[in-house]
Amino acid sequence: MARITLLDGGMGQELVARSGDAPTPLWATRVMLDHPGLVRAIHDDYFAAGATIATTNTYAIHHDRLERFGLDDQFTALHRAALTAATEARAAHGHGRIAGSIGPLVATYRDDVVLPVDEAAPKVAEVARLLAPQVDFILLETLVSLTQIEGALKGAVQAGKPVWLSVSVHDRQGERLRSGEALADLAPLVAAWRPASMLANCSVPEAMADALAVLGTFGLPFGAYANGFTHISDGFLEDAPTVAELTHRHDLTPEKYADFAMGWVAQGATIVGGCCDVGPAHIAELARRLRAAGHEIV
Repeated sequence: MARITLLDGGMGQELVARSGDAPTPLWATRVMLDHPGLVRAIHDDYFAAGATIATTNTYAIHHDRLERFGLDDQFTALHRAALTAATEARAAHGHGRIAGSIGPLVATYRDDVVLPVDEAAPKVAEVARLLAPQVDFILLETLVSLTQIEGALKGAVQAGKPVWLSVSVHDRQGERLRSGEALADLAPLVAAWRPASMLANCSVPEAMADALAVLGTFGLPFGAYANGFTHISDGFLEDAPTVAELTHRHDLTPEKYADFAMGWVAQGATIVGGCCDVGPAHIAELARRLRAAGHEIV
C-alpha cells in the first residue's frame, strides 16, 4: 500500500460560507480581515478530519488585488496573519506540514491577463520570500498557461523552499491546461525549474484522471485536488468577479468525492485533497477510505 499525503480542502469558499457575509472580489482576504478567527478554526477542522497539510490563506493576497481596495499597505500583515493561523493550528494538532499558497497574479482561470515571465517572477518571489520562513514548501496553485507557470516557477524557486506546482486543467479535456495548451508541454519547464511535485487543482473531479495520466509521466510525486463547482461561468471570467458567479454542485457528497480521489490513488497519485467547495467532511471521508484501503497517511 502507498504512503499518501492528504491535503486539506478549500479555504476560501469555507470562509465565505462560515462568515455568512456576501462574497466580495477580495474573497477569502476580506473574510480574514472581518473574521480573523475563522481561518484558524478551519485549519483546526481540516487537521481533525485527517489532513496532514495546512494550506495558508494567502492564495489571493497580491498587490494587484489589494490596490483596488486601498489595502495594499496591509500586504505583509495579511501574509503574517495567515501564516500565524496555520502555524498555531499545526502546533495545536501536534504535527503536520504547512504549504505556502501562492495563487495566480491578476485573476484566476484567465489566460488573457497573464503577465510576462520577467514581470511576474519578481512579484511571485516577493510572496514566496514572505512565506518561506514559516512554511515547509511553496504551493503554486491554479495556474492555467505555460507562460503563467514559467513566471510563477521562476519567482517561487528564489525563496529556497521546495515548490509544488499545481495547474488547473480544462474541465472537459483534462490533458490540457485551461489555456488549451497540452499538459505534456510542461516538460521543458519541469526540467528547467525542477518542482518537487506535480498537481492538478480547481477543476471538476471528472477531469482529473486524464490530467494525472500526463502528470504521472514526469517522474515526480503527483496528485490532484478538485473543486465542487458545476463549471467556471463566463461571469467569473469578468474583471473583479465574486464567487457568487460560481455554482456549487449538490451531487458531490463526501462519499462520491472519495470515490474520485481513490481512483486517483489507483492511478499512482500520492497527494490528494480538495479545493473549492470541498470541505472537512469530504476530507474526513477520504481519510477514512484511505485507511480502510491500507494506505498510510503521511
